[in-house]
Amino acid sequence: MSVGFVMKDGSPISASAIMRIIFMAENVSSQTAKQSSFRVRDYMTSTVTTLTVDARLLDAALLIRRTGKRHVPVVSQDGKVLGIISDRDVSRLAPSVLSQPSAEEYNKVFEGTSVTLAMTKDPVTIHPDAPVQQAVQIMSSKKFSSLLVTEPDGKLVGIITVTDLLALLDQLLLAADQA
Repeated sequence: MSVGFVMKDGSPISASAIMRIIFMAENVSSQTAKQSSFRVRDYMTSTVTTLTVDARLLDAALLIRRTGKRHVPVVSQDGKVLGIISDRDVSRLAPSVLSQPSAEEYNKVFEGTSVTLAMTKDPVTIHPDAPVQQAVQIMSSKKFSSLLVTEPDGKLVGIITVTDLLALLDQLLLAADQA
């Protein structure tokens, strides 16, 4: 499964390969430091745009298009995670252009469908003080491209994505090259 990244030779690199590289780099780093100092809070995105349960599929589609984010948490009024909706969830519920729906029929689906029908309910989350290695293991084993970061009470504090982990990998490789 390609996430849009390629090696120097132009061959695609999969998300699972990236996760394995970070996992190995963190193991090497933790062996020398004896305890990993890589914490989710230090690499997550803490400014997260969210939707609430009263949002429609149209709201999710517009937000994803406007922000370029592929994953949008769905939260309660008090900021607790209820679900997550992805660009793929939105696409899956969109009417097929092959069935040639009218503009009215197409819009009716987006305006009339609640995000709660499309979202993944009770998504897997991680604590901000968890080791990055734990996030990598979860994301790699479950083939996730993001994890919501929550406090023990379920309140959303961030999201960690493959892109965040690639930034960490870049830092580790740069440090290794300079060593």
